[in-house]
Amino acid sequence: MMPSSIFNDVIGPVMRGPSSSHCAASLRIGRMCLDLMGGAITDVLIEYDPTGSLATTHKSQGSDMGLFGGFLGWEADDPRLENYQAEISAAGIYPVIEIKDIGADHPNTYQINLKNGEEAHQLIALSIGGGMIEVISIDGAGVNMTGGYFENLIFTSNPESVTALLNTYKDYDHLQVCEGDKSFVNLKSQGPLPGTMLDELSSIEGVNVIRTLRPVLPVKSRKNLSVPFSTCEEMLVYNEGKNLDLWELAVDYESARGNISKEQVYEQMRGIVQIMSDSIKSGLKGTEYKDRILGYQSGNFKTQMDEGKLVAGDSLNRIILFVTAMMEVKSSMGVIVAAPTAGSCGALPGALLGVCSALDLDEDAAVKAMLAAGMIGVFISERATFAAEVGGCQAECGSGSGMAAAGIVGIMGGSLDQALAASSMALQNSLGMICDPVANRVEAPCLGRNVMAASNALSTANMALADYDHLVPLDQVIEAMDEVGHAMAHELRCTGLGGLSISKASREIEAKLAIMSGEEPLNSAAQKFKFC
Repeated sequence: MMPSSIFNDVIGPVMRGPSSSHCAASLRIGRMCLDLMGGAITDVLIEYDPTGSLATTHKSQGSDMGLFGGFLGWEADDPRLENYQAEISAAGIYPVIEIKDIGADHPNTYQINLKNGEEAHQLIALSIGGGMIEVISIDGAGVNMTGGYFENLIFTSNPESVTALLNTYKDYDHLQVCEGDKSFVNLKSQGPLPGTMLDELSSIEGVNVIRTLRPVLPVKSRKNLSVPFSTCEEMLVYNEGKNLDLWELAVDYESARGNISKEQVYEQMRGIVQIMSDSIKSGLKGTEYKDRILGYQSGNFKTQMDEGKLVAGDSLNRIILFVTAMMEVKSSMGVIVAAPTAGSCGALPGALLGVCSALDLDEDAAVKAMLAAGMIGVFISERATFAAEVGGCQAECGSGSGMAAAGIVGIMGGSLDQALAASSMALQNSLGMICDPVANRVEAPCLGRNVMAASNALSTANMALADYDHLVPLDQVIEAMDEVGHAMAHELRCTGLGGLSISKASREIEAKLAIMSGEEPLNSAAQKFKFC
């Protein structure tokens, strides 16, 4: 696996929809399916395992929307996603969804069977958190594709001749013969194969078809990639004699990871901050969307705050306001940044931009704070997960809280040690947080947990600035977080099968929404059968 990237794994993608694990990841998988089929799909059978998260959440949390958008070649922030069902029908693509035992080990497993008039393929992929994916099988052959390469697939009965020719082409990163129901040679490269090479490959006897799966990640992969550190402990060693702030260490890291200049890293993060700011402004103006369970609440909060009717505390109240506005944009299909996920998209920007706003700081302060937060996120990504389906809400809101705490310390001019202490304490306070969305919508208790995560970040940042003892080093807290996540019951990890998800109120809300849309609730017996 490639080292984590701040812009791939931690802060991003820019997207629409309720869940990055469901919407953005599935869209990326769908786009790879489209490339596998040479841009032409007519029939699709999508299979979800009954023991996984997708069996109960694929429609309500946006997996279907993302997949269908990917089949149509869209980006994750495409405004047409809201009308995905009409668009997929208009394109002449007819997906069928079945819940069946596919022997999946991962809760977010997509088994997709694709057809057009000329060919058929099967692709199996995983959503591993925060919009990140891994394709693990194509036509029965094991592969490892995470969306950072051009994946050139040469389907052939003559792999020896194909590999002999490809070995004369030096500009590639990895070459592998993949044997399955249909065998192919997989060449990973940082760019598409030149036309002359494609012509030569096509002329080899036994070559049936050539397909190129294009990258779906903003930061590409490459061979012999190395980063200066991947743990907090390694970062401290790297920083000996340099005395860099956490945001500067993040710039060093991402510059090496992405093979781009430090200035490019900084400006790319500035662009992300601007998108987040615009999302919050949009949320404060008011949002509407039919298929959601919480309405526009940030407007009334702002009114009460401006009129002095709330408990005093400008930074905290501004944080609550910004978190709420961001979550309302997400729930109304507006553009947001998954940071580190869509379900937790409010906590990190709400905390950092809220503090910057309360202190009347400029955009650069927010950019530096977000970079510092991104570095903490890399450590979490390398040793744990952002997927609630794997680690519960501690993986989403908990991670966002730990990231935001470090960023707030940076805003206040605290030291590197204080930033790491704040992150450690914030994560310690988040261990064991379950994921149990009401009515299978990523709205409640998600809003409250984002607010709690941001409030926790502010509290632990102040504790660290006052030199409270965090006791457990950050790396060890992340290890504990991963262990706790794996120990959680399946029902408490974004399956809609435990906690608040199965409360009477949740079931009533779900039934009401289903009646409004003319569908049967997914928590009913209908989930065991086929959906079309």
